[in-house]
Parts: sequence; C-alpha cells; structure tokens
Amino acid sequence: MKQDFGVFDVHSDLFTNVTLRRQAGETDVIRAHHIRQLRAGNVCAMLCCIWIDPPYTENPPARMVEIMASACAELREAQDIAEAAHSAADIERICAGGKLAILLGMEGLSGLHGRVDFLDVLYAWGVRHAMLTWNEVNAFAHGASCHEDKGLTSLGIKALDRMEELGMLVDVSHANERTFWDVCEHITKPFIASHSNAYALCAHARNLKDDQIKALAARGGVIGMNAWPEFIDGAAPSAERLADHVDHIRDLVGIDHIACGFDFCDYLTSDTLDSFTSSDVVTEGLESAANIPSLFALLRARGYSEEDVEKIAHGNMMRVVKAVIG
Repeated sequence: MKQDFGVFDVHSDLFTNVTLRRQAGETDVIRAHHIRQLRAGNVCAMLCCIWIDPPYTENPPARMVEIMASACAELREAQDIAEAAHSAADIERICAGGKLAILLGMEGLSGLHGRVDFLDVLYAWGVRHAMLTWNEVNAFAHGASCHEDKGLTSLGIKALDRMEELGMLVDVSHANERTFWDVCEHITKPFIASHSNAYALCAHARNLKDDQIKALAARGGVIGMNAWPEFIDGAAPSAERLADHVDHIRDLVGIDHIACGFDFCDYLTSDTLDSFTSSDVVTEGLESAANIPSLFALLRARGYSEEDVEKIAHGNMMRVVKAVIG
C-alpha cells in the first residue's frame, strides 16, 4: 500500500479519555492507549478539544480546568512523542521531528460562564481554537440542538471579536443554522466546521447544507470529514459512504475546502457515549485512527490525485491555520 501523507485530524476528544483515565489512577495515557493507532493511521497532528462531556455539565468551569490540568500533566509525560503546538510553524517543526503535534481547542465555551475576557486566559494557556457551543444554548450562542431561529448573543459577538483579535480559529461544527449564518456575517477571517459532513447526503443537524458549505468555502474555510456514523448515513455508515460526502463537497466547492475531522470515539467509555447517544452502530472500515489510510485508498480508487489527497490529509487545514493563527 502506498504510504499516505501525514494526517492532520481536526477534531479529537483525546483529552476526555486522558482525563478519565488519569482520574482513575493511570498515567502516560497517550503512550499506553493511543499512539500506536495514531501512528498506524499516519496522524502527525491533531486538534484536541476541551469538551465538557454531559456527565459534568452542571459545573462547566470545574470540568474545563480538570481537563486542562490533565492535558498539561499528560503532555509532560509524553514529551518525547507529543507536544503542544501554538502556531503553524510549531506544527511543522513537531511533525518533522517525528512527534505528534497537538493544537488545543475548546468544544464549546460553557466553561467561561459568559466571561469573554477569559478567552485571553485560554490563549495564554495555549488554546488556539474554539466553538462557541457544544449543541446546547449558552451565554454565547445557540447550538445544534436548538431548532429555533436564534443564533449569536451579544456576548457571542464580543467573543468572536476577541477570538479574531487574538488569532483563534472559529469553529461552527456544533452551531445551529442561525448561529452559522451569524458567524459567517460577523467575522472576517476563514472559519472551519471541524467535524461535520454534507447535509444533502445525511440530513442531520450537525451536517452542513449546500449553501452553508458554499459560504464557508467562499471565506477560505474547510469542513472536516467526520467518521461518526450518525453523520455519514442513517442506515449503513461506512468509509465508502464518507467518500461520497467527499465527492459531494468537491463537486460543490472544489478540493481546497475538505479536511479530516474524524471525531473517533472508539476509546471513549460507554458511560460517556451513553450520555449523548443510544446507538452502538460503527462506521464500517473507519472504526478508529488506524483505518484512516483505507479512506485515502478509496479516494485514490475514485480518481483523486496525490495532490488532492495531500490537501485533504493536511494541506487545506494548514493553509487555514497559517491564515488565522499564524
């Protein structure tokens, strides 16, 4: 099999697993449970999010700090195999050294309790990305679980302004449709949908409609292809079907706006998964990071060039990182 290009996975809940395992007494979790699969999938960079998982939503700030603390402790132990990145140059340097580059992000800002100025603290801690919401309605925006025609709040607008000033990636993957359009109207830099697919092929609220994909592309952004089964196909999710989503987006806006945002959950505990899904269906052929090369093999078989594959694997996302974060 042809060696694939290094992959930049634009959405991972790695630090949720790290936190749960460390709280149970484990250490060096990345080395023990993750690095082998990531290397098998040729993943060289990841955007790892701080996610307030549903069992902990009663006290979002406390959970945010717990996960950040676990991430810092873990990265100290794993410094020979992984390193936090704060810029595009960092990502390139870390990957060139054979280590995993980790860009820190926020999967929702509920942990801020409406305090926009705390974005400066997150930035100082190394965070370079944020979604305003994880599905829920919070002080900043209305998430994908809200089907009303309500989007950004006044605090949300202030948060976006500060994120642009700081140089943080804005992510709309968990936004509802109104919030998406409000973000599109308000910010000036490229933005991303880190882990969403095409609504035209799978009508799920977490996927983007064609006009949204066109608007995101017009701003220079990318949409990360998501391996979570519910966002691929309601009946038979598979790597082949995810390749159909890639085809659709390429035909709609071109190859330059497609990335990888796999959202693998094979390592999350049943308690965590059961808190937001009742499905035990998996995506055939794309069950974990180790299967990533099979998706690129499918794309090559469909006629995608090596340049196309490289763009999807990491080139498109690196372009956005350079434009927004620097």
